[in-house]
Amino acid sequence: MNAAPADQIRLLDVQNLDVRLTQLAHRRKNLPELAELTTLEADLTQQRDLLVAAQTEESDTSREQTKAEQDVDQVRQRAARDQKRLDSGAVTSPKDLESLQRELASLAKRQGDLEDVVLEVMERREAAQERVRELTERVGAIQGKVDDATARRDAAHAEIDAEVATVNKERELTVADIPEALVTLYDRIRSKQGGVGAARLYQRRCEGCRLELDITELNDVRAAAADAVVRCENCSRILVRTPDSGL
Repeated sequence: MNAAPADQIRLLDVQNLDVRLTQLAHRRKNLPELAELTTLEADLTQQRDLLVAAQTEESDTSREQTKAEQDVDQVRQRAARDQKRLDSGAVTSPKDLESLQRELASLAKRQGDLEDVVLEVMERREAAQERVRELTERVGAIQGKVDDATARRDAAHAEIDAEVATVNKERELTVADIPEALVTLYDRIRSKQGGVGAARLYQRRCEGCRLELDITELNDVRAAAADAVVRCENCSRILVRTPDSGL
């Protein structure tokens, strides 16, 4: 393939732009905010799960407390009725009086036991409520960090995307002045050679593979016409000759 030396040199401009696009893509993919968000979101999920568990425990103990208080109230009401019968003098039989007094004693013990249950449940509920408050604050704090990191990530994405658009535009304008066949060859090589399709020959060294050309290769390049598109024998990239090539 033949192409004007100026067109071949323009390939280096295209290559530089493609390298910049690759760098921008790598930067976008590896923003520190992305790793930060991954860590924060994992922590947020864990804390939300703990919060749900604490809220469930608080709800369960709330129902348990209500039930225990109802049980106490029922025993209290029954004891009040029995005490009222006892105080009224309506029960005169010694046997009935003894039975009523035993029941009142039993109810008093039962009420004491149930009140102990209420206190124990209240303590567990208060602990659950405190846990809910603590976790709610923690979730809110982490969510704030997530929002901040998300905003920074989006701002970085916008900045990178704007630069990508600028570089792509510049590439389009540069490629427009280069023969299509040369660009096609360059793109094909670039796709196979890690994103580098054209490299400068500098001081007898290919800047694509960083290897110095041997004497035979140098002689072949020296003998090639100025408009001949030469390739590196080592990496197959297009070798662009410049006044600094050392030929």
